[in-house]
Amino acid sequence: QVQLVESGGGLVQPGGSLRLSCVASRNIVNIYTMGWYRQAPGKERELVAGIRRSGSTNYADSVKGRFTISRDNAKTAMYLQMSTLLPEDTARYYCNVKTISDLGTSGDYWGQGTQVTVSS
Repeated sequence: QVQLVESGGGLVQPGGSLRLSCVASRNIVNIYTMGWYRQAPGKERELVAGIRRSGSTNYADSVKGRFTISRDNAKTAMYLQMSTLLPEDTARYYCNVKTISDLGTSGDYWGQGTQVTVSS
């Protein structure tokens, strides 16, 4: 079973930066999208940023211009560079990898999450 392990979370002051990492326990094939989600207490989990097999990216409106998603295909790893952090960015951040094989078999992998707290 593939495991995704996030790291890089922590406590940061408003306006600060963090870089989250997500590394898979082994190489994952047939990836069609990778993404970062977050969930704040009392709220639903939301997509923060995604990157497709083509390399195209998409971001939630609330993080555009502040967050950047990237990946390392050789290691099945992805990163989220977060800048100009706001208190409303406080949440548990999860990485996700979705796969689809040529036969149509799908896979959906989640990490355990890493906590990001933005507070003075």
